[in-house]
Order: sequence, then C-alpha cells, then structure tokens
Amino acid sequence: MALVVWRFSDGKAGHDNQSQGLVEALARLRPVETHTLNPLPPAAALKAWLFGRLSSWNDLPAPALLLGAGHGTHLSLLAARRVRGGRNVVLMHPTLPLGLFDLCLIPEHDAPPSRANVLATRGALNRIQLSTTLDPQQGLLLIGGPSAHFGWDDSGVRQQIAALVAADSTIHWMLTTSRRTPRDFLEALAAMAEGRLTVVPVAATGPDWLPAQLARAGQTWVTADSVSMVYEALTAGGRVGILEVPRRRPSRISRGLDALIVEGWVTSFADWQRGARLQRPPGVFNEAERCARWIVERWFA
Repeated sequence: MALVVWRFSDGKAGHDNQSQGLVEALARLRPVETHTLNPLPPAAALKAWLFGRLSSWNDLPAPALLLGAGHGTHLSLLAARRVRGGRNVVLMHPTLPLGLFDLCLIPEHDAPPSRANVLATRGALNRIQLSTTLDPQQGLLLIGGPSAHFGWDDSGVRQQIAALVAADSTIHWMLTTSRRTPRDFLEALAAMAEGRLTVVPVAATGPDWLPAQLARAGQTWVTADSVSMVYEALTAGGRVGILEVPRRRPSRISRGLDALIVEGWVTSFADWQRGARLQRPPGVFNEAERCARWIVERWFA
C-alpha cells in the first residue's frame, strides 16, 4: 500500500529541492503517492488549525505524512494534520515552537536542541544521488555571489579559477553561476584556458542540469557562499573544493564549512594551493536517504 504524502510547496526552488529530495528518498524505500499542494493563506491556515474545519483538500486521500520547507508552509502543516491527520515534518528550523511538529529536520549549523522530535542534518537535504559515472577529466565550478554571510571579490575568484584550469590540461571545466553572481563577473572568463572552460549562466540551466553535471564531475569547486551546493556536491560523491570569498563575519554557516574542511569532507583552495590533494569524501553523504530511513523505520515499518 502506497504511503500518502502531502508536500506543501511555497514555490521557492531551494525549499522545493529539500522537500522533493525527501519525497524521492522515501520513494526509493517504499511505494509513495505524493500530492504537492500550495500553502493556505496564513489566516485560513490558522483558523483551520485552531478549529479543525476546512473545505479544502476533501478530495484528497488522507495523508500519512505531511512535509514542508519554508516559513510559509508551517501553518498549513499544522492545519492539515488537525483536519486530515498524519504526521507532519518540517524541514529547516521553524519559526513556530518545535513541539508543534512531529519531526523537525534542522541543519547542524543552526545548533538544534537535543529533542526526541529533532533530527540534526549535515546541511540542507537535496535531490542528488551518489554517482557511479564520475569522470576524472571533468571539472565543475559553481559560482555564487554576495550573501548575508559572505562578501565578494571578482578578481580573487577569477584568479582561483585560472589556477585550477592551468593546473591540469587534461581536465575540461564546466562553470555555472547563481542568481547572486555579479553581472560583470563572466566578462573576463570567455577567453580563459583555450576552450577548456565552458560557461553556462544560471539562466541557461534547467532543473535537471546541475544534477546531471554533478553526476559526471570528478571534482567540483564551489564558492564558500554557496553552502547548499557544497552539500549537493558531497552527496554526488566526487572530490569537493571550496573557492574562497571574503567573510563578512564569523557565522554558523562559515563554522559549518570550517568543520567540513577539518573533517576532510572538502578541501579549501588555500590548502590545495599549498599542495594538499583534493580527496574523495571519506564516506557516503546522503542526508535525504538517512532522514527517509529514520521516518520509515520509526513510523511506517
């Protein structure tokens, strides 16, 4: 019998990547029937949660599991459980009290408390799977941009890219940007490396582009601000390096990245430049699968 899952989506790609990654991991463990829903308006969700009455969703099968990532899904998770039942799972630290949810999947860098309904994760969940087709002659460069925790240095990032490309003439590099990448960053890259660097701006990529590239890339370098992509690259199983950008201040994000370096999961550009080898991850890294197994074994065995 299929496990009925209601997945609430706020339409944000990063949030959908997390909740969809968990749904797909569940589906690899047992049959799943998924219904993707828009969150209710906050006032309607609050009313349904408080009074247990709602005309929406009556045509759907009762859920065994309710999933949501992003603050806009929280009240709908509570309302759906009150009206139709099921266990609710919130991804990332909710704005509402943790005790309101059956399970909270919270990244370690957010310092989640030790509670029975809290499962700490290494970074955000994603849809990537361990690859068996990694090509040592294929490199991937994932470029972010200024963020709340990191500044930006166009020249410094370009110099790091130039050093990587020059280090091994047998590697072909694919580079993509993010929505935060400054517009003028790509101007000086076109003539680099005599055709060994292909640039694909983020606007030219689709939802399946990055997973396909991570499945091929023997090594992936990610700017330090793009933490979610660091975890995606680790999940694919290739060698992962960190391109350095200025830090605005010490933060939970930068401390989490430092821990990955110290534990040997990733290599900093500075260490690589001093002669450190880019190493394969020391173990299998698949947080979506780990969380899915936790859910199935405890609730639906």
